Amino acid sequence: MVALLMFAAVCCGVPVSGAIGAYTALKTGVSDDGGIAEGGSAADIPARMLTAYKKAVPQVGQYVPKCQGIRWPILAGIAKVESNHAIGHNIAPGGDITPKIYGVLLNGSGAGGNTTAVADTDGGTWDGTANGERAVGPFQFLPSTWKSTGKDGNGDKTADPHNADDAALGAAVYLCGNGRNLTQRSQLKSAILQYNHSDAYVANVLGWIGQYTAASKDPDLKNVTGRIRTVIEAALSQRGVPYSWGGGGTNGKSYGTCCSPSGKSGASVKGFDCSGLTQYAYARTGISLPRVAAAQAGVGQRIPAGLGPLVLKPGDLVFFATAPGRDSTIYHVGIYLGSGQMVNAPRPGTVVRLDAVEAMSGYAGGARLL
Repeated sequence: MVALLMFAAVCCGVPVSGAIGAYTALKTGVSDDGGIAEGGSAADIPARMLTAYKKAVPQVGQYVPKCQGIRWPILAGIAKVESNHAIGHNIAPGGDITPKIYGVLLNGSGAGGNTTAVADTDGGTWDGTANGERAVGPFQFLPSTWKSTGKDGNGDKTADPHNADDAALGAAVYLCGNGRNLTQRSQLKSAILQYNHSDAYVANVLGWIGQYTAASKDPDLKNVTGRIRTVIEAALSQRGVPYSWGGGGTNGKSYGTCCSPSGKSGASVKGFDCSGLTQYAYARTGISLPRVAAAQAGVGQRIPAGLGPLVLKPGDLVFFATAPGRDSTIYHVGIYLGSGQMVNAPRPGTVVRLDAVEAMSGYAGGARLL
């Protein structure tokens, strides 16, 4: 009951996003504070890992000349689900990751979902044990797969699955197969199924690919004018400002309050929460919004969730709820930009940024104020 009251009191307390599986959520220890479990934009990927993903793309042609459509968001989607981008590990300038990332021992014990024993193939060279196999590195290759797929991505003459550059290039080559066209949804799904023959796994990875793709594109504002452009530019001008629980308002960023449902305080953070950001942006055009997201849904022309996000227009408020259809359960708000993107203040520990609308759980429609 206390958590429910907290959700109503200030914008942005939220359950774990539907874009991340329950097992991954448990494994990575995601927060319950703010819609996107661990991100959805390049800002949430360690810089050295993002470099590895981007570096791998132009190298693939050396090994799979007929491959089409490999992009860094595809590699990021796989690595997100497999290792959470190696977050919590050290990544050296040359790409070596320490401590090394090991999956569970595939001995059929049921741990981590494994029910079939897999015999050792590398004598423990990559997975540290000769008692069986376990997946290794940020892309979780089995040693047997790495033997045929592994590539040297950083030019040190060694193909090491525990190196970010090597692992990213190996993953790109593996996904490309004999020359897939990854711009085609069916072939992209087939590539992902190689990693885990599970429809749920494919949906999870595709969700993250969609988020990273949307967030990697700069918004197209060439047809946005007048007061709507003023709102959007005001919100975009705050990119990089820290999220602060209870922070921000019509006059700009401010120190927040204590505390979010998981105990995160905004009292020492000068920034915005989701509804503080929308208040600020719309105040630039003289429009005064209520302080919390649920109340903001009552302003302007309400856009029902049942119409889907495709009817949204740039400048619309976009809402998310624990029970879509019941505005009292709205927990989050962003400002729609077009092309599936929004300006978003996601959760404690992040910054104002661009995210995909689909990155949030519980789409609850929008509101048009201009």
